[in-house]
Amino acid sequence: MAPESSVLRIIALVFVFLPLTDSINFKLPAIFNFGDSNSDTGELVVDAMDLPFLNAYLDSISTPSFHKGCNFAAAGSTIEPPTAQAVSPFSFRVQVAQFVRFKARVLRLLAKGQNDLAGAFYSKIFDQILALIPLILTEFETGIKILYEQGARNFWVHNTGPLGCLAQNIAKFGTNQSSLNELGCVSKHNQAAKAFNLHFHALCKKLQSRYTDSNFTYVDIYTIQSNLIANYSKFGFEQPIMVCCGYGGPPLNYDSQIGCGKTKVLNGTTMTAKACDDRSEYVNWDGIHYSEAANQYVSSEILTGKYSDPPFSDKMPFLLDLKF
Repeated sequence: MAPESSVLRIIALVFVFLPLTDSINFKLPAIFNFGDSNSDTGELVVDAMDLPFLNAYLDSISTPSFHKGCNFAAAGSTIEPPTAQAVSPFSFRVQVAQFVRFKARVLRLLAKGQNDLAGAFYSKIFDQILALIPLILTEFETGIKILYEQGARNFWVHNTGPLGCLAQNIAKFGTNQSSLNELGCVSKHNQAAKAFNLHFHALCKKLQSRYTDSNFTYVDIYTIQSNLIANYSKFGFEQPIMVCCGYGGPPLNYDSQIGCGKTKVLNGTTMTAKACDDRSEYVNWDGIHYSEAANQYVSSEILTGKYSDPPFSDKMPFLLDLKF
C-alpha cells in the first residue's frame, strides 16, 4: 500500500550516512536509500534539502540513471531475515548486499524496524515480542558493520513511531477498550515501540563508542508523531486516528479486506475504499502510512534538529513551506 505521493515504505529506523567532515554537508553526489515505505514519505526531506530523487534498484532491468544514487527500499521489508509469511523478501541484509557494489562518497538513508515489531504481534505474546528486540537489533548491527566497512561514517538514525496509533493495529488489536490508551492507541504496541527505541538508542551509543571515527545522530520520531496525534487540532488536523483513504466509516474508516483504492465484493455488495474529500485534515492516510500533510509536519520537525541526540539544529538550515 502506498500513500498519496511517491514513497519508499514503513518507518521505524532511518539511518543517514554522510561523509565524515567537521560539519554536516548535504551537497553530495549521490544518495542510497535502504528500508521500507515510510523512509521520507512524500520525499519531503530530500526536497527541502535539494537532494536528488532516486530510481529503484529493481528498475535496473530498464534504463534508469543511478548517477545520483539508488533506492534499495522495498515495501514491507524487515530487519530480520524474511520468513515464509513475509510480505517482502528484501530484508535489510539483502538490501545491504545489493548496495555493496556501490562505493562512493554518498548520503545513505535507511528506514527499518517497524514491520518487525508490528508483524510480531500477530504470532507472539507481549513478553516474546520484548525478547525479540535484541535479536532484531543484532541483525541490524551486523548490517551497519557491513556498511561501515564499505565506507559509511556518519549515521542519521530515526527511531520507530507510535505503532499503536495506526488504524491497522487498532482495528486488529484494539477492539477491547481496555487495550487502548487515552489517545485511542493500542497500549501494548506503543509500549513495544518505546522499549525498542530505548534499546536502539543504547545501540547507537554503543556503535559510536566502537566506531570512533564515525558520527551517530539519533532522531526521536516517536515523540514527534506522538505530539502530532496528541495535539492534532493545534496543527490544523481534524482526525488524528481515522483513515482518509479507507472503508467502513467512523471511528477508523479502515477494513483490512479493502486497501486504499481497492474494490471488493463484501456480503454481495461491491465496495471501494476511497479517499476523503480533504486529505489535509487527516493524520493517517491508509491505516498504515501518515498523510502528506502529516508527513510534512514530521519532516519539518526532523529538520529543526531539536529532536536529535546530539542536537544539530545549527547545521540544518532547511525550511519547508508549512501550513502549521
